[in-house]
Amino acid sequence: MAILTINWQPNKQVSTPIYQQITNYFQEQIAKGNWAVGAKLPAQRKLAEQFGVNRSTLITALDELMAVGLITSNPGSGMVISGNHWSSLLAEHVNWSQYVKAGQFKPNSHALQKINQFETDAVIRLSTGEPAPEQFPRPLFQRAFAHLGEQLTSLNYTEPAGILALRQQIARHLEKVGIHTHPENILITSGSLQALQLVSMSLFPKDATIYTEAPTYVKSLHVFQSAHTHLAGIPMDSQGLAYWQMNAPIQGHHAILYTIPTFNNPTGIVMSAERRQQVLQTAQEHRLPILEDAAYQDVWFDQQPPQPLKALDKTGNVIYFGSISKSLAPGLRIGWTVAAKPVIDRLTDVRMQTDYGASSLSQLVLAEEILADPEYETYQADFRSVLVKKAAAAEQILHHYWDDFATWQTPTGGFYLWVRLADNINIPKLFDLATAHNVLFNPGSIYDFQPNQYIRLSFSYESSDRFEQGIKILTDLIHANFNV
Repeated sequence: MAILTINWQPNKQVSTPIYQQITNYFQEQIAKGNWAVGAKLPAQRKLAEQFGVNRSTLITALDELMAVGLITSNPGSGMVISGNHWSSLLAEHVNWSQYVKAGQFKPNSHALQKINQFETDAVIRLSTGEPAPEQFPRPLFQRAFAHLGEQLTSLNYTEPAGILALRQQIARHLEKVGIHTHPENILITSGSLQALQLVSMSLFPKDATIYTEAPTYVKSLHVFQSAHTHLAGIPMDSQGLAYWQMNAPIQGHHAILYTIPTFNNPTGIVMSAERRQQVLQTAQEHRLPILEDAAYQDVWFDQQPPQPLKALDKTGNVIYFGSISKSLAPGLRIGWTVAAKPVIDRLTDVRMQTDYGASSLSQLVLAEEILADPEYETYQADFRSVLVKKAAAAEQILHHYWDDFATWQTPTGGFYLWVRLADNINIPKLFDLATAHNVLFNPGSIYDFQPNQYIRLSFSYESSDRFEQGIKILTDLIHANFNV
């Protein structure tokens, strides 16, 4: 179980002794069920720092808590919440840990939970797959909200599939990459992750096998696992998915292919045009549905990538997921799914059982203002230009510090460098050391089906100066702790 995150300090201005305030706080958190039985406490040194007290005061409080059975000290694993005696004094106390473990969603790994908890401005975020805040097009949005505000008459629920004006804009936008579709074939979602959740709830048969690149987008792995599917990782080469390594038989309703052919997350690999044709032909021959995740479709540098699989799809095998999160603003929470109408109708029906649609304000501002603004294309060009420079700067920094123990491929789009570290560098240990020094990166194993020697570094979010500062810290930690 993850270590508890505690954001509280005793009040030194009141008459209640500090140790008593600490014990009262522990009792309150356990009584409310906020701290489950078995949850681990931070080390005593960290607790004392967090509470702003000396170790002797903390130990006095902990001794009292152990005396009444609220916490237990286990040699080798530290202190954990036990609650045995105190729980018996609490009327109708619910052991929430039983319920927490019973939900169908798989918990995130320790590394992912730590990344999600510590992605704050105080940390150098080499983990974050977002545009930099300074790339947010403020003038574009200021004009959009000012103009929309004058015409806004309501913010009621939208049409089940999303407002028609936005679906029409998305259809026009997709024509630029060769996808010719209609508004009735488009569903607006709260980001592309919701689309993956809807598909997994609505279309995956029981015990289906999901073929996917190895490595691949970590959130899709967890969504699919929570749908009780069987995941099968397929390796990649420089041209993309090695589709011929999918185990036969793949035909029928028990197999589905999930792929990120354009700037795969985390590797950045772009599936070649020839490989796309081969993958699509294989899927058509075996009647294999394809889920195409195109989150990074518009985030290319100098050369536009090959057309999406959906653009080549003549038989309706492909369900296409797009998003505005990477190329504009993740906070808008707007994504879209393109598929055959029966699929869209099914997904829309299930979505209406779980929520009543993506934000109507986000849909309106995107449809009526942002995508309709002639300056949007200029913004996109400038956005890509900045990313090109940041990617080049990140590579120069890595060459300066890491040439002796790391290798990587130059990215042609997306947000990331997929870096292989020397075999004698223990990546889980480096991750824990780095987080203790306020630097976050993503270990490669969270994207894969087995441990590996890769890490994913994002150059999109932090400035180049902050990126170098983070790399310097990681370099010092590597030299101090590993034989390189």
